[in-house]
Amino acid sequence: MNKQCKGYVSFVLHAHLPFVHHPESENYLEEQWLFEAISETYIPLLLNFKKLEEEKVDFRITMSLTPPLLSMLSNKLLQKRYIKYLKQHIELCKKELKRTAYDKRLNELSKYYYDRYSNDLHVFKDIYNCDIISGFKYFQDIGVLEIITCGATHGFFPILYVNEKTVKAQIAVGVETYKKFFGKAPRGIWLPECGYIPEADKYLKEFGIEYVITETHGILYANPTPIYGTYAPIVSPEGVIAFGRDIESSRQVWSSINGYPGDYNYREFYRDIGYDADYEYIKPYIAHNGVRVQTGIKYHRITGDTEYKDYYNPRWALDSVEKQAGHFFDSRQKQITELSSKMDTPPIILCPYDAELYGHWWYEGPDWLYILFKKIYYDNCDYKLITPSEYIDKYPNIQVSTPCRSSWGANGYNGVWLNELNDYIHRHLHTAGDRMVELAQKFPNEKNKLRKQALNQCARELLLAQSSDWLFIITNGTMVDYAKKRVKDHIGRFTKLYEQIKSNTIDEKFLKDIYNKDKIFDDIDYMIYY
Repeated sequence: MNKQCKGYVSFVLHAHLPFVHHPESENYLEEQWLFEAISETYIPLLLNFKKLEEEKVDFRITMSLTPPLLSMLSNKLLQKRYIKYLKQHIELCKKELKRTAYDKRLNELSKYYYDRYSNDLHVFKDIYNCDIISGFKYFQDIGVLEIITCGATHGFFPILYVNEKTVKAQIAVGVETYKKFFGKAPRGIWLPECGYIPEADKYLKEFGIEYVITETHGILYANPTPIYGTYAPIVSPEGVIAFGRDIESSRQVWSSINGYPGDYNYREFYRDIGYDADYEYIKPYIAHNGVRVQTGIKYHRITGDTEYKDYYNPRWALDSVEKQAGHFFDSRQKQITELSSKMDTPPIILCPYDAELYGHWWYEGPDWLYILFKKIYYDNCDYKLITPSEYIDKYPNIQVSTPCRSSWGANGYNGVWLNELNDYIHRHLHTAGDRMVELAQKFPNEKNKLRKQALNQCARELLLAQSSDWLFIITNGTMVDYAKKRVKDHIGRFTKLYEQIKSNTIDEKFLKDIYNKDKIFDDIDYMIYY
C-alpha cells in the first residue's frame, strides 16, 4: 500500500543455537534444543511468512541464521532425529486424546497438539524435504527477508580479541558459511552477544561486512556522541555501520513485569505434562535416565501470579495477540511522529530479539508478528517496515562515530561471560588460540594430507570451544555439567591434536572419530589463523 513515510521499524531476529551433535549417542537431551526451536519457532515463522506472501502483504524482516544453526539444520543425522522426535510426540498426542476424553477442554487441547505436531512433520518432510534453510532462502530471494551472519561459533569478541586472529577467524568462517548456504555475501552481522569492540572493525571490513547490530549504549556512548541517538545508524572510522537497539520497543516485548509475553491468556511455559502426568505413563517420553523434562505439550495458561493455572484457550490468546499488536503499532506511530519532527532523515526504530523468544518462550510470538505486519501494511500509519540494508541504501549520509565497547548481557558489558563461575575457562581458550596461530605459522599451506586434516580439525575444535553459549550456561546455572563437558572435550581434543601434529605422531583413528563427532565447517582452512 502506498503511504506517506516519516520513519521505519526494523525487526531483527537472532536465530542461534550452540552446535550439538552426538552421533555416538541419542541420549543427549541437549539435541532437543534444536528440535524444540524448529517446531516452536522456525516452522511457525516460515508458515506466517508464507501466509503474508499469499495475502500479498509487503513486509520486511531481518534474521541472523548463525553458522552452528545452519550446520545443524543441514545435518542429515539431526534431520532424521527430528523426524523421530516428531513421531514420538504424535504418538504421545494420540495417547493424550484417549487420556483426556473425560474433559472436553483438555481433549480439545490434545487434538490441537496432535494436529500441530502432525503438521510439523508434513511441513518438514513434504514441503521442505527436510531442508528448512531453503525456506528462509526463498523469502530472502523474493526480497522480504534479509538474512545476516554471525561469528563462526558465537565467540565473544570482547574477550577473544586478546589474540585478534581468533576474532578474524570467527568473522571469516561466519562469512564463508553464509556464502555456502545462500550463494552470496552477507551485508550484515549480528555481533555475538552484541559484543562490540573497535578492534574487530578492520576484519569486518576485510570480509565485506557493511553493518553490525549493537546494544543501545554502544551507540549512546559512542565517540563523538551521535546526534540522533539510536534512531539513526552511525559509521565507525573504519567504515563499519552500527545500528543500536531501541529501548522503548524492546521493553514492551522483553520486560518481565509488563512485557507482552506475560499476558495471562498466553500459554504457561513452565507447566508441562512431562512434569504433570503419571510417571509410568510419561516415562517413555522423558529423559532416557527417567528424569522428568518438558515435552512441549502444555495445557495451561499463565492465568496470573498464582499456583492455580487455568487451561489454555487459543482463542483467548489470539485476542491478546490482536490487542498487543495494536498497542505496539500505536506506540511506534507515536514514537515516529515525535522523532521525525526533530530529524533531517527519517528515524529507524531497531527491534532486535532472540528469534527463539518468538514461539519457544513466547508461544504466540510468531502470530503477533504476523498480525503486526498486516496492521503496518494495511492500517493508517506513516511508517514502514525496513531492513538495515535497505535503510543504508536509502540514507547513505551517516554520522562518523566510534561505538563504545558493549554487549547486551546483564549490565551491558562482559560480566555474563567472564565471572568467578567461568573465568578459569578463558586461560585455556587464550592458550589454544595462541597455539592455533603457532600451528598455522609453523605449517603454512601444508601439503601432507593427514597433517592438513589434523590442522583443520584443530581449527574446528578451537572454534567450538570458543562458543559463548558454554560461558552463558555456566553463569545461568542451567545444564552446567554439559557446558563444562563441552569446553573440556574441545580443548582436550585440540590439545591432543596440537601435540600429535608437533611430534608428527597423528593418530588417524582419533582424528576420524572427533571429525565425525564435531562435523562442522567442512570447508574450513586453518590458514585463516596465519
